[in-house]
Amino acid sequence: MKQKIVLQMQLDCDKCRSKALKIAAQEIGVSSVALEGDSKDKLVVTGDVDAVCLGRVLRKKFRCVTLVSVNEVKKKDDNKCKIEDKKVCYYYPPYCPPPTCAPPPYCHPAVYDSYDSNCSIM
Repeated sequence: MKQKIVLQMQLDCDKCRSKALKIAAQEIGVSSVALEGDSKDKLVVTGDVDAVCLGRVLRKKFRCVTLVSVNEVKKKDDNKCKIEDKKVCYYYPPYCPPPTCAPPPYCHPAVYDSYDSNCSIM
């Protein structure tokens, strides 16, 4: 459940503002962080984060943190009635014939002379 959490704190300089943004952004579940107000003293955090834990973490650094509001963020669904027809595209791999096999090698019978002669001149 996404929430919009508004915290008010005393942020006098740009360094304090950047520290507050950095600390809030490091929390788990935070999707966006922004500063609002005339003197940029309100920190707006949206996401799935516990407001009390976020305030406690910021209070360690800035001492004076006030939780102004916690609201649930609702999504706008303008395309409820709009149904799109999706085209189905089938992929067929290209036809490749199987590779041709080489003919089996021809076997030649080896013929040996069974006559053993002692004469090796020839």
